[in-house]
Amino acid sequence: MTNEELKYFLEEKVNYYNHPRFVESDPIQIPHKFQLKEDIEISGFLTASIAWGNRKSIITNATKMMTLMGESPYDFVINHKDEQLETLLPFVHRTFNGYDFIQFIKSLQHIYQKYQGLEQFFNTHVTQDSTQPAIAKLKNAFFENEHLVRTQKHISNPEKGSAAKRINMYLRWMVRKDNSGVDFGIWDSISTAILSCPLDVHSGRVARKLGLLNRKQNDAKALLELDTALRKLDPKDPVKYDFALFGLGVFEGF
Repeated sequence: MTNEELKYFLEEKVNYYNHPRFVESDPIQIPHKFQLKEDIEISGFLTASIAWGNRKSIITNATKMMTLMGESPYDFVINHKDEQLETLLPFVHRTFNGYDFIQFIKSLQHIYQKYQGLEQFFNTHVTQDSTQPAIAKLKNAFFENEHLVRTQKHISNPEKGSAAKRINMYLRWMVRKDNSGVDFGIWDSISTAILSCPLDVHSGRVARKLGLLNRKQNDAKALLELDTALRKLDPKDPVKYDFALFGLGVFEGF
């Protein structure tokens, strides 16, 4: 395909998958249950943090997370008592267990109390052309307080070579704004132009077949290569093509 043909093909897939029906089978449905900005942010962050493996399992376990927090994630993060944290211990999603869940609650409280919240933190640390430095700094800030070493593995660090798929997906949810009703667009302070595509086995495979990516590993270098290619197709909203790459890979077996 020529560049024009590729862009037309991907735009068609974006228009098809960037639709309210997408929410029905995707983990993004969890933050869609809330109205308060901080509830959306925190429920989205926790959901994205366990977003690997079977999608139904992700949705089931993210729903359990919200139930354990009394369906008020922001209030729980800010005002929880120690005995309430103990009720989280039975939680498990693959390698993310109740102790990790408790640590995430404590670390999120730290982010909101010291840095005025997730949006403010990211806005402070993004650069002119990338969100990746902010993701790296989030990991440092997230574990400034006393913490379990085992939980560190659940926050990615692009500076260590990670493609940081889950946090990039979360940033897409929070920053992208259009009329589709899928992404939230509640973080006006960050430009969609600097977002990175959530790179995983599905989007990576499709990107390679389409000639958007040559690097074989799904790592930080591959992410930069993919971002560069997608930004040529749409400099203002390159991450919208995540809908196309994901849809082609997961739903169409491309």
